[in-house]
Amino acid sequence: MCLGLLAISVRAQHTLSIDAHLNEETQTLSITQKIIFVNDSDSALSEIYLLDWANSFSSKTTPLAERFAENFNSSFHFEKDENRGRTVIQSIQNNKNDSFTWTREPSDDIIKINLENGLEPNAQIEINLAYTVKVPNDKYTRYGVSKNGDYKLRYWFIAPAVFKGEWKAYSNKNVDDFFMSPSKFIINFHFPKEYKLFSDLDVTTETIVNNKKIIHLEGNNRMSAPIYLDKFLGFSSVVTDNFEVVTDLRDKKVTPTIKALQIDRITHYLEEKLGPYPFEKLLISDADYRLSPVYGLNQLPDFISPFPNGFEMDMELLKTITRKYLESTLYINPREEHWLFGALQIYLMTDYVNTFYPDIKIMGNLSEFFIVRWSHASDLEFNDQYPLMYLNMARSNLHQSLVTPKDSLVKFNKNIASDYYAGAGLGYLSDYMGKDALDTSISEFYKNNNLQYTTSSTFEDILSKNTELPIHWFFEDYVGKRTLIDFKIKKVEKVGDSLRVSILNKENNKMPISLYGLNKKDVIFKKWLAPFDSIITVSVPKENIKQLALNYEAVVPELNQRNNFKTVDGLFNKPVQFRLFQDVEDPKYNQLFFMPVFQYNLYDGLSLGMKLYNKTVLPKDFNYRVEPQYGFRSKSLVGNGSFSYTGRFDNQSMYALRTGISGTLFSYDEDLFYKRISPYITFAFRDPTDLRKNTKQFINVRNVNVFRDEDPNDPDQEPNYNVYNAQYVYSDNNLIDYYRGLFDYQISKKFSKVSLQLEYRKLFLNNRQINLRWYSGIFLYNKTETNDDYFSFALDRPSDYMFDYNYYGRSEDTGLFSQQLIIAEGGFKSQLEPAYANQWITTVNASTNIWRWIYAYGDMGWVKNTGFEPQFVYDAGIRASLVADYFELYFPLYSNLGWEPGLGDYDQKIRFIVTLDIRTLMGLFTRKWY
Repeated sequence: MCLGLLAISVRAQHTLSIDAHLNEETQTLSITQKIIFVNDSDSALSEIYLLDWANSFSSKTTPLAERFAENFNSSFHFEKDENRGRTVIQSIQNNKNDSFTWTREPSDDIIKINLENGLEPNAQIEINLAYTVKVPNDKYTRYGVSKNGDYKLRYWFIAPAVFKGEWKAYSNKNVDDFFMSPSKFIINFHFPKEYKLFSDLDVTTETIVNNKKIIHLEGNNRMSAPIYLDKFLGFSSVVTDNFEVVTDLRDKKVTPTIKALQIDRITHYLEEKLGPYPFEKLLISDADYRLSPVYGLNQLPDFISPFPNGFEMDMELLKTITRKYLESTLYINPREEHWLFGALQIYLMTDYVNTFYPDIKIMGNLSEFFIVRWSHASDLEFNDQYPLMYLNMARSNLHQSLVTPKDSLVKFNKNIASDYYAGAGLGYLSDYMGKDALDTSISEFYKNNNLQYTTSSTFEDILSKNTELPIHWFFEDYVGKRTLIDFKIKKVEKVGDSLRVSILNKENNKMPISLYGLNKKDVIFKKWLAPFDSIITVSVPKENIKQLALNYEAVVPELNQRNNFKTVDGLFNKPVQFRLFQDVEDPKYNQLFFMPVFQYNLYDGLSLGMKLYNKTVLPKDFNYRVEPQYGFRSKSLVGNGSFSYTGRFDNQSMYALRTGISGTLFSYDEDLFYKRISPYITFAFRDPTDLRKNTKQFINVRNVNVFRDEDPNDPDQEPNYNVYNAQYVYSDNNLIDYYRGLFDYQISKKFSKVSLQLEYRKLFLNNRQINLRWYSGIFLYNKTETNDDYFSFALDRPSDYMFDYNYYGRSEDTGLFSQQLIIAEGGFKSQLEPAYANQWITTVNASTNIWRWIYAYGDMGWVKNTGFEPQFVYDAGIRASLVADYFELYFPLYSNLGWEPGLGDYDQKIRFIVTLDIRTLMGLFTRKWY
């Protein structure tokens, strides 16, 4: 077969000639396309890979679909097939109309073409394709067809993958890293004349034939070709002195004139800091912005505007234009070296705000509000958010190195923390080597590598050339390692008219740090210390120095700045600060917070009190809280408290160890109180090589001590007891496959028992979901009274003798509170007899969906009590899962009792799960971020 190879001189770009026809009724594109593929490598190619990201929407098993599921986004899984995108290929041929041998890779969005005779260096080949693209709904990725019929086309064509020694053929994982070489585009786009077409390609002709518009587009050295079809003219154009900006970003509070001035200022700023933009037009959309918004601003409702008029619009335009400016001109691998885009973008944004909004606060005008202005958060500059967001992940031991491939980042890092940490890193570098040297290096890097393939090592070479200071630490440690930054002033000694200062680098890296001499709030001196990896001692002048500090201006994104201060004379390094409500950490003070709290249970009623605690917005190793409350129904002092310490371990299977003690005092019945004191230790394990995995293991060991008021109606009650408890927990929480296992061992004075609980949840491709749970427990010995089931296994409502569950009426046998359901132990929903087992129990709980959030459930098992044969029990009914595991209703239908709706008092047989605890509810939302 003739492949039509032609030897030519090396060309810088492929050519993509596309003829596309939009069918509005079927929401499809019929495309004929010619690719002139140029082998600009030094290797002969035996195959060519093409990116067909439009087909990444074709099924529930593509990498894109799997990524949606990993992020707990179920909308794509449950969507109808006709609303998903796909590519149907009719032919792939050469210039002689001979068909290539081609296959789809298992990912379905990558095509492999086998070349029979190979393709030598400096040769080209023609690939002709005919295919149809079904445009997906835009609700999955913000691109596609909207409910208004507008089209936002991003990955709508087939493009050659990049070959750089090896193929960089990446699947679409919704991480915004489409990678193609700068190419020439020639496009004829046919569409209904009611639409207006917007693109950053050059429009050369526009005609109307048979009620169809035909627009001819061209562009050289392009790495993308987004096209927007809009019926309502949402886009507008601003022609600056440099180039034209087309956008549909808008703010009702900003006039078109002000917006035009903002765009003009941004484009001038970027050309000054980077270099000229090589194209005549730059297009940014609202979809582009919402893919990566200015976090914080995007959370505010429209009626709240704490910033000066136009500031929010300016930031939205700045972030989106800057990213498009960089991604359209820097030919960098966006999956492997994404950090460089993020670093340049955030650094430029930071510098822009420092230049044009030097006094803007992170909370805007709210900083002056009397309720807020006392807080440290009100003192933070707008740019302080960048290290703050990163530190949230670092303190949670979820930080990742900047060289982690983009598709391996946890969602919060991908969306926010990685770019913010990279940008903060350039701020660190700027303060260390000098702003002028860094700015010169950035401009030189941009100008010298515009539309040429480059890597971060080129940037390193330019930085090294422009400074005499060592900067290898930035790329080796700051960028290249999953490391933390934490320096500490270990010791200060007076030696004559000098101070000898010992400074410890607590982490496994070699980085520089700045040392300050302070007299109250005045900076007497600032000195950068060369990179070091353990401990160094330096001498500084003693005159007028009251306090020494590291990283006083918080330029370095340190894990812990609380150990950065040392008083030259005096016992205390930092004063104590009291604050109402939780605040951002202020390392200059020892902070103590207090805030009103309330709780509810049936016996204490509404209880109000004050919580005293030290936890700041960012996680800390040592936390304490004391919550004295007054119960208005019991008319008594109640409350709880805890002290805990969490040790975190980097790059190890055991990533955390938490130890502490907690205590509670509440009513457990009318005029009866309990005290619970429990010291504990928890070991947490995960796969250190893949933080995206939800698989975790825990070993919990605790000693639960309970002291109860004696119940005069229960003379056989044992009011005081303690239970030693050890648990092993395995959890793999995912949307498609959910696994959880728990082995529990308990020993006390009068009993010892073990139990095993296994849970499995599966979401099938046909949208059917099945939930299975198996529970077995057995007493190793049981010396409790035969008629006392307080410590027995429960079929449907555990007695909760260790006070672990959030019962709103834990001692109720009748009424609404007795119908609260907590899926534990036997896990039954019907209230059957025997309700307890003092020897052993085995149950199976199952449910499957009938329609959306309506499920059928069934339970069965055996209950064994002393002196009785094992008894078989079962029940079945309907479950309404409004929010799985958080808000659910259970309607029993049939059980050992018979047809339950016909037994009377049916409303008292309905069971419910309601979660009111704020910390538990937060897990519902944060699971989508981490």
